[in-house]
This record gives sequence, structure tokens and C-alpha cells, in this order.
Amino acid sequence: MYSTNIYGSFRTHRSRNHKDCSVNDLKHEILETQASSSGVSVESHFSDSIRIDSAGTEPFDDLGVEDLGDSSFEVQDLNHLSHNVELKVASLLLKLEHIYLVSTVAVDELLLEFDYLIGTASVPLFHQTIAQHLQNGNCQVDETVVQDLASTLCKSNPVTASFGGCGPLSTAWKRNKYYKKHFKVIESIEFVLDPQNKKSFQYISILQSLQQILSCQFFLDKAINLKSPHHIQTDKIQYKSFYDGSNYKENLHFSKECAISLVLYVDDFEICNPLGTSRKKHKICGVYWALGNLPASCHSSLSNIYLAALIYSEDVKCYGFDTVLKPLVDDLVTLEQQGLFVAKLGKTVKGFVHYVVADNLGAHSLTGFVENFSGKYFCRFCTAENVDVQTKEFKSGAFYVRTKDIHTAHLETIKENSLVSHFGVKTKCVLSENLSYFSVTESFPSDIAHDLFEGIIPVEIALCLDALISKKYFTLTNLNESIIAFPFKWTDKTNRPHLLPLTYSIKRTIGGNAHENWSLLRFLPLLIGARVPSNEPVWQVLCDLKDIVELVVAPFHTEDSISYLNFKISEHRAVFQEVFPHERIRPKHHYLEHYPQLIRQFGPLVALWTMRFEAKHSFFKRVIRHTNCYKNVLHSLAQRHQFQTAYNLHMCGSSNPSLEVTNVSTLPLDVLNEDIALAVKQKHPHMDTVNLAKNVSYNGFNYRIGMVVAHGSLAGLPEFWEIVHMIVLQETLIFIVKKLDAWYLEHYRAYDLVLPTTRELKLVGPHELTDPYPLAHYMIGGRRLISLKRYIHS
Repeated sequence: MYSTNIYGSFRTHRSRNHKDCSVNDLKHEILETQASSSGVSVESHFSDSIRIDSAGTEPFDDLGVEDLGDSSFEVQDLNHLSHNVELKVASLLLKLEHIYLVSTVAVDELLLEFDYLIGTASVPLFHQTIAQHLQNGNCQVDETVVQDLASTLCKSNPVTASFGGCGPLSTAWKRNKYYKKHFKVIESIEFVLDPQNKKSFQYISILQSLQQILSCQFFLDKAINLKSPHHIQTDKIQYKSFYDGSNYKENLHFSKECAISLVLYVDDFEICNPLGTSRKKHKICGVYWALGNLPASCHSSLSNIYLAALIYSEDVKCYGFDTVLKPLVDDLVTLEQQGLFVAKLGKTVKGFVHYVVADNLGAHSLTGFVENFSGKYFCRFCTAENVDVQTKEFKSGAFYVRTKDIHTAHLETIKENSLVSHFGVKTKCVLSENLSYFSVTESFPSDIAHDLFEGIIPVEIALCLDALISKKYFTLTNLNESIIAFPFKWTDKTNRPHLLPLTYSIKRTIGGNAHENWSLLRFLPLLIGARVPSNEPVWQVLCDLKDIVELVVAPFHTEDSISYLNFKISEHRAVFQEVFPHERIRPKHHYLEHYPQLIRQFGPLVALWTMRFEAKHSFFKRVIRHTNCYKNVLHSLAQRHQFQTAYNLHMCGSSNPSLEVTNVSTLPLDVLNEDIALAVKQKHPHMDTVNLAKNVSYNGFNYRIGMVVAHGSLAGLPEFWEIVHMIVLQETLIFIVKKLDAWYLEHYRAYDLVLPTTRELKLVGPHELTDPYPLAHYMIGGRRLISLKRYIHS
């Protein structure tokens, strides 16, 4: 008898020796005791990976023989079953064509080959199987009948019937027609700007899109403030989302009734090489939107970001936002004034645009502010002048905060005196002019990606490195060699910093993208900290900047953390001007001073950054790269996107499964180390077997054995624990962790981890972590150091 406690070994044995066995072939007592006690479904033991998805999975996901009578099929008759199979095949082809962007030619070729393999080449095998079965049953049937039966079975296969010959999925045209009918594709509408010069843009109705989205139970279950008004907590002030900010709380129309919350995003992007000969020829302005009612865990999913319009950037400049956004604005006015009937709720719900995400240039273009950031007035939050910000801070009260009334007065002055601009205001905003509850001064938060990661950080790192290298602490070669040799782990390896070019000093910036610059700032103390004296003022500039970044990207804030951020920004400004007296305070330095105020208005700014929206651009770039077709580009891109959206909504699982596990090993508890078994028994006394995993993804975070997590606090500092094992139990994750003593090293802005004299193990759930972000430790100069990625509240 074969016996093993390692699931991987059992799976290999079953695959080699019992290929034809299913779950139904297992003994009843194994089904009852072994599977149920382990906390994982029996079916999960027969798959290579466990994906526990509370949101639901694709219908008809497994079409095995044993599942033909399963309730998931809702099989009433053979026609219904055939339709389900056909729909499943169509779903697969839709995924191939519009998710993986496989060309229609390749799909057609694939279907032809499958039609031949299943419908023709398989006939002899079917004939042999039928004949053998009849022979085993002592049935005498004429050979011609067997041959006809085998041929009929192959040709009547519902899979091949769907795409073979005259099937509804046999050609690209038929497939598109089928997709539009059965997957409820919302097609884009072409609006003509100039018929003579063939100027037009594509718009997707936001009302139709919302109607389709809110017909999915998944979104209704996840949505905030749709079924009942959002409860505002007043006992303890915490800023966890937009709903905790003053902009939402102080607007009674938002907070006192159920409403659809919309977030808009506007940005220009190139679909061709921005440095090539087609530069700016295919520069497109994309207008996206997202449902703000969804919780933060759903915001990072690209499938939850929808397309509103695609317009050539030159047409936006030529015709203005008033013209190109008119279809969108008309829909938003209807949503605001009349509302949208949601059938599953049985009522009409109104909707409002709560804020617009954009970079500084895009925000100023849409709001009607001047787009010259070196001019006299450059700030859309206050009336600061470029000269004054060199000597005065925002918190000093020297500048007036822009309000709705002040902005209206500025517009009136421009109109009455025929001015080009007044206090940085150039023209009215199309959104605020048409939407009753939208204000320019309260709806355009700052973007930390462009202000910090692609603005202040690369410039200040270049200045500081140039100063440190000139003082002979190290050379550029030393730094680049340290980056190459540094043993980045896990997610840190994905976004490892790039090597610095020799020209960084001349260009006065290190370049790089947002993630690379963030990573470089975070790891600089570990890379070169040992070479720099602790009393070096240039080093203080870098360390203060690192502290500010950790605070800004924190997932939630309290009044204490906001006050601390305000203090660090002021301290950083003072040290920066002292160390670099000839450097000017840039506009983005000034925007940084508004962050404490903006957090109180909008909640955590990391939830409002452009990074998640910019990732959406990559889809359109991939489409062009795969199709290589530049005829009617906007229509092609919009159509492809809408097919992709239809597939995602058909799946109704826009969010990744909360728990994803690979290679689970089911072991008896008594084979584990005694201290681990004791820790498990203390929390789960009735558990006899455990499902152990080395690699687990939970709520978007990837956890692995050896990672360090924060749990609890001591003397105002977080306590750290190392993951020893991970247990999967009934769709939940449990960490087995061991305690680490931690000492904060201010010079490195990192924690020195030390194993305590006595080993302490503990079982901790993800919800018990002080911060869910997992960290990696690195050996630096004989010390085991970890560098935080974001501020941890203690």
C-alpha cells in the first residue's frame, strides 16, 4: 500500500498510477475524515493550486464527466447543456482574443485544427472505443452502424459544433456578433468633430456601463453607500478612505443618502515609441472612470477601471474640453439630477463625481488654471506666488487657500476685464460649470506619483549623491556596484533600483520611473549608509525625505500622523535650504506642503495616485503592438477594450481571489516540530492535520516563509515577527511566526532584528497584523536589517 504525508508526492503518485480516478473513487471515510479535518475541500486536493475565491468563479469551469449532473450547470435538458458548452467555448475564445490579444488569424487557424482533430481525426478512436464497449457487453452490432455512430458522435460534439463548419463561432465576424449578443458588449459611439478633416473621438456611455456593472451581484455586495447611507464614525478620527475626508463629510448631499460615487481620470499617453518618428502622431487623451463605492482592496484591479473616452490630444487642444467631454458631461448631469434605476436594488440611485485624478498638467488643463508652472501663480490649492514660496511656507498662513467663492470671483474678474488670467485662473472648468456638486477647488487632489516619485525624489537624490560623492565618501562606481551586488528579495527584486547614469549630475536628476526611484530612496541607507558619517547634513536631507515618503504612502492616517508629516515636511524644507542654499524651492516642494490639508480633505493620498490608472495605458499599447494596425485607431482601441470589459463583467469576479495558495502539503500535526505543534494546539485544540504552504497570496499581498511582518507594538515602536510556516484553514490564512527583538537605527532609518534568547512562537491571522505589508530582511555589516516601505502606526 502506498503511503505518504506529502501532498506533492501523493499527487505525483496519483497522476502516474491512477489517472482515471476521480473524487468519487475515494473511500467514504477518507472523504469524511481526512478532507474535512484538514480544512480544504476534497476537490482542491486534486488540483495543482488552490484558489479560494469568495467572490465566485467562472461558471462551468470544470467540464469533467463526473460534473455533468452538477448543479452549477443548471442542466434542464440537452439543449441547455449544449448552450452552456457553447457559451464556455465562446468565453474561452473571447479571453484569447481580447485578454491575451491573440490575433483573429491565429484563432481561426486554431479552431480549424481543433475541428479536424476532434471531428475527423478522432473518428477511428471513437470507433475503437465503441466497438470494444459493445464487445465487452456481448452486443452484436453491424460494423457500418458502429462506424456511423462514431462519426456522428464526433460531428455532434457540442464543442466542435460551436466552431466547426457553420458554427456560431467559426469566423471572426460570427464570433464578434456572438460576443455582442451573449456578453452584452457596450459598444463605443463615434462623435464627429470635423467631418471634412475626419476628426472624431470615441465615447462609451457611462450610464449604460453603470447599468451593466450594477446588475452584477458581486459589485452590489462589495459596494459602500449604495444599499444604505455610509456611517461616518465620529468617536476616533481616522482617515482610511475618501469617505473619512472632510470633502465627503461636509457635503450633506453625499453623506446623507445612498449614491453612486465616481472617480474620473484624465491623462495623455503615447501608443507608439515616444522617442521615435511617430512621436505625438498617435498621442491620445484617455478619460477613465472608476466606481468609488468599492472598497480599497478592489481599487488596484485594472478590470475595475473603465473607459469613458479616447480623443487625440491635438483635438483636445484644438476643440477644448468643453466640446470633447460634452457626451460624458451630459451623462453625468443625468446621473446627478435624475439618477439611475438599479433593478437589483429596486430603486433609483443618483451619482456624483467626487474627485478627478490627474497629473499636475492634466489637472490644470481641465480646471482652467495656467499650465506654466514657472509663472507667477502655479498652485491650484492656494494663491502662492513663485517668489514668495522661496521664503514662506504654506502653514505660515501667508497664502490664501482657494475656495469656491474665491475661484468664482476670479472668473468674474477675468470676464469683466477681458483678462487672459487672474491669480493663475485662466478659464472655467467644464465639470464645475455643469455639475451642481462639483467644485474645482475641492475635487482635484495632488498626485504623489508625479510630485514625489517622479518629481522631488529623483532631483534631491541627484543633488545629495553629487554632494556626497564630491566629499569622497564613495564614488558613483561604488554605488552602482552596490546596487548590482545587493541581494534584493521577493517584491523588492521586482522594483529594484536602476543603475545611475554618468550624466545624472549634469541632468540634475537620476531619471527612472516612480517604483525604481522609490526603491532607491528606500534602500540607499542600506547601500551606502556605512560609508557616510552620522552627522552629515546632506544625509539628513535624504533620511528626512525617506521619512516623508513612508508617511505619505501610509494606508491610513490619524491626526497624530498628519501632524508628524507636517513637522517632517517643514524640517526637510529647512535642512534642504540650509544644505543647498542656491537651490530653488520647486512647485512640487510647495505642493508637498499642502499634503496634510489634502489628507484631511480626501483621506490617504496613496489611494488617489495616478499609478493604478496609468497601468491601464499598457492595454492600449499592447493592442497596437499586437495588431500593428493604425487605421481608425481610436475605434479599434475602444472596441477591443469593450470586449475585454464584457468578459470581465461576464465573469463577475473583478477582484482577485482573497486567498491564493500553491503547493499545499497536508501533514499530521504530530510530525511537526514540538514547539510548532504546541502553538497550533493551543489555538486549535481539535486540529489533527494541517495544510502547510510556503507561498500564499492574501488580499493582494504575497507572503512567503522567511518574510517579516509587524504585529503589536512596544514603547511606541512596532514589533516584528518572522513567518515560520503558513496554515490554510477553511478559506483563511494563519501565520506561524517567531518573535524578533528590534532596535531602531536612526542613521539607517531601519530596524536591527535580533533573535531573542528564548524562542517564542505564535499563531497570527492577517487581520491581527499591525500592517499587512510583508518585509524582507538583509544582512548589512553583520546586522539583520529591515527597511520599512510605509509608516506603521503603533
